Amino acid sequence: MGLLLLICNAVLAQTTSTVPLAAVNHKPQWEFHALNQVWLRYNESNPGTTVLGEPQSHTTDIGLRRTRFQAYGEVAPKVFLYFQVGQNNFNRMTNLNGNRKNTFFIHDALCEYSVLGDRLKLGGGLTIANGLSRFSQPSIATILALDVPVFAQTTVDQTDQFSRKLSVVARGQIHRWDYRFVLSDPFPVQSNGVVPPAIGPNATFALKTHRMQQQVMIGYNFFDQEPLKTPYMAGTYLGKKKVLNVSLGAIYQGNATWYLSSGNNGLDTQYAAMKSACMEVFYDAPLNRQKGSALHLYLGLFSTNYGKNYLRFNGIMNPADGLPVAGLAKDAGSQYGNAYPMFGTGKVAYLQQAYLLPQNFLGEVSQHGQLQVYATECLTQYQRFNDQTHTNWSFGLNWLMPGNQSKLTMDLSNRPAIQLFQSDLYTVTRKSTFTIQYQINI
Repeated sequence: MGLLLLICNAVLAQTTSTVPLAAVNHKPQWEFHALNQVWLRYNESNPGTTVLGEPQSHTTDIGLRRTRFQAYGEVAPKVFLYFQVGQNNFNRMTNLNGNRKNTFFIHDALCEYSVLGDRLKLGGGLTIANGLSRFSQPSIATILALDVPVFAQTTVDQTDQFSRKLSVVARGQIHRWDYRFVLSDPFPVQSNGVVPPAIGPNATFALKTHRMQQQVMIGYNFFDQEPLKTPYMAGTYLGKKKVLNVSLGAIYQGNATWYLSSGNNGLDTQYAAMKSACMEVFYDAPLNRQKGSALHLYLGLFSTNYGKNYLRFNGIMNPADGLPVAGLAKDAGSQYGNAYPMFGTGKVAYLQQAYLLPQNFLGEVSQHGQLQVYATECLTQYQRFNDQTHTNWSFGLNWLMPGNQSKLTMDLSNRPAIQLFQSDLYTVTRKSTFTIQYQINI
């Protein structure tokens, strides 16, 4: 937090020394928000899954996917302060061998100075501001589908704090161009609370040779400009804006991962850079303003390079705790419960589409709300699987009552349940999950 305090002190010093007395007496304009996402979920378990030592072919659980409290505002002319605390993935398996109460943590602590209004904002602190993709810095309250494509948060809970990093940020909008440049100081992977895998023939995050991380994202808005108050990017505007945004993003970190390779003196340690890039198109616009219908389309093409054969399984709010199968690949993470290969060296295509039905479909919208149907598809080609294509898909229905402030979501998703062995042989079956979410955002 030393970087945050340094920047805040510099900003406040500049503000008090260069603005008139009336500006010094500026009344802070604060906003306070709270969000809670509750999940009731039925999951078909990956092969061999156990819960508290008992084999389970399926599970039913209740959990808090996200609980957040936000406070932000203009605390002085041109000076913006943003704080967020909360917890994620809180269910019966949380801290199973520890203390389930130790879950709240700081998500964001960002201070920012508007040097040239919206054309240039400079800031720093613990922040989600990222390069690569809009889904690398998603606005949680406006998620369109049940959840965001988490693979776009490339280092989540490895060398960051739930996608947040200690960073300095330059961002802004010039005419129709939207840009952000980020320099981040990643956390050591050994501080994420999980024992890191031993170095082996496949790339994993390195325990040595720390390097800074550089990120960039540049987009062009063809129609309405997107808001710039916080670094977060909206999932959907529900027909309130007409947005067509095309953007390019990238992340680079030297010596981010390591692995062993054969050399003249036996096995030598090799380091690899993490290099990811994305090209994406985001369209979210009304179809009929009088009727309140809207259309949403998103397509993102990702190249994700973590080094030789990198692969990591991840299960969102995993409802299980064990997989008693011998010979599984240890460097790829836990493969039980609802986990699937979410991150890897290779290519990913993500498609999302939705239709917001007319406001009068259920009757008076102020009393009965509005419906939105959606579908997503994620295609991965990872090096570890010899570039074979695996697909995740989901279909869902949002009942907005009203908007995203009170939202009920029903979602059916299907994933590849893969067992990957140390020999790199693997088996594939298909498993489904049905989730009901209730979200309140105030």
